[in-house]
Amino acid sequence: MTACAGQSTGREHPPRETSGPQTAVASGDAGAGSTDGASGPRSDMEDAVRSTASVPISGADKSYFIPALEIVAFEALLNQYDRHFVDRDVYGTNADSIRENLRNTWVIDKDPFSMNQFAHPYAGSIYHGFARSAGLGYWEALGYDFAGSALWEVAGETDPPSFNDQLTTTFAGSFLGEALFRTAAMLLHGGHGEPGAGRTLLAGVIAPSAAVNRIGFGSRFDAAYPDDDPATFYWVGFGVRRNTTMTDIGGLSNVNEDSAVAAFALDYGLPGKSGYEYRKPFDYFHFEATATSNENAIPENIMVRGLLYGRDTSSGRDYSGIWGLYGTYDYLSPELFKVSSTALSLGTTGQYLMSDKWALQGTCLGGVGFTAAGENDAGQGDREYRYGASPQALVAMRLIYGDVAMLGVMVNDYLIIGGSGSAHTSGNENIMRTQLSLTVRISGRHAVGLQFIDSRRDRSYSGIPDPRQSVGALTLFYEVLGDENFGVVGR
Repeated sequence: MTACAGQSTGREHPPRETSGPQTAVASGDAGAGSTDGASGPRSDMEDAVRSTASVPISGADKSYFIPALEIVAFEALLNQYDRHFVDRDVYGTNADSIRENLRNTWVIDKDPFSMNQFAHPYAGSIYHGFARSAGLGYWEALGYDFAGSALWEVAGETDPPSFNDQLTTTFAGSFLGEALFRTAAMLLHGGHGEPGAGRTLLAGVIAPSAAVNRIGFGSRFDAAYPDDDPATFYWVGFGVRRNTTMTDIGGLSNVNEDSAVAAFALDYGLPGKSGYEYRKPFDYFHFEATATSNENAIPENIMVRGLLYGRDTSSGRDYSGIWGLYGTYDYLSPELFKVSSTALSLGTTGQYLMSDKWALQGTCLGGVGFTAAGENDAGQGDREYRYGASPQALVAMRLIYGDVAMLGVMVNDYLIIGGSGSAHTSGNENIMRTQLSLTVRISGRHAVGLQFIDSRRDRSYSGIPDPRQSVGALTLFYEVLGDENFGVVGR
């Protein structure tokens, strides 16, 4: 497959013209009720912060102080909520608990799987959104993710600071946060005119911390939003799912065969667009998420993979591609078990125009991550899972025929070696997820889709009566497509 070759030709792209907003701000024009050009009236909060935190950079504006203040305030409010409504013993921090945590050895904690593998990365995405929407770049925002996580581990909980939380909040949080930030930016600045109330509200739901700065500071930080007009393709689907096969349901007593499903997938920065350059982290990324009505699979999946550093590998008119270092965050919960991984991988993404009608798009990745896996067993209190180093691989391909149909296959494989955590077992396990899909366009951007997902977990350690768990799920979708050509670029 050409998309997996990863051979560079050194093709140069022409310089890109920047057409997005570049807002220059003077720091001395504060005052209640004052205005800022086209930005309209400024808030008292904006005026108070401007005089101390404005750092103009090359005609744009950025602030290191504002996101630091916002992260501290967010964690203080979250801590107060948790101590009053969740668990006062865990979240009732004080000066003594902070001093104790500063002296404690960092541990791998035993919090519920969804807390460690979803809630902590999502909190990291909030920190990331505060920093990115205050004008900071990806790597600068990563520092805020790290500092915000460390502050919470020491001062947000009375438990000893957690190594696994620090890792997932920082790195998974930055991968998820950058994807959410850019997805929201695409809604707001994606060349569809001024956003109305619906798009603005949806962008705020996708990246709420970025919305805080957008509302609080108007257009001050508009230069932080990407303006390079990437090639994108998305689809949104609603459907019904049936679990067709199940092996070893463990201690679950409320397994449902049928459920409602909502899904979303976005490819951003697809190779093949003339003049587009991969200069910054996540100038290419893939982001998808699926929610179901089944309480054992909420969410059913969240998957993010983004190019952190790479180069063009395009060759001639027919093949366009990139290769380099990718960051990935996966959270999968296929009814009977769950797996989540934060990883770095080497790989490639490309498009091959096979003929005037046929096109092949794909991504191949191989790397290593920090992965957790366990059973969806309510009897165990969602604490029986294991962490381990995880060699892993991904192959994702789409075969596209004109504006008629798209056939897709995606395989994720995780090998957890050794491991530790709340499940007191030793050994290895392999988890493989295979997704097959067929989408047929009906009219305009409306389509129907059929998807089958087979998820398998093979365990090779003691104390397991049945080493394999598996789930097969078939879904019928109604889909809305981003374009009628299924994202083929340059045809």
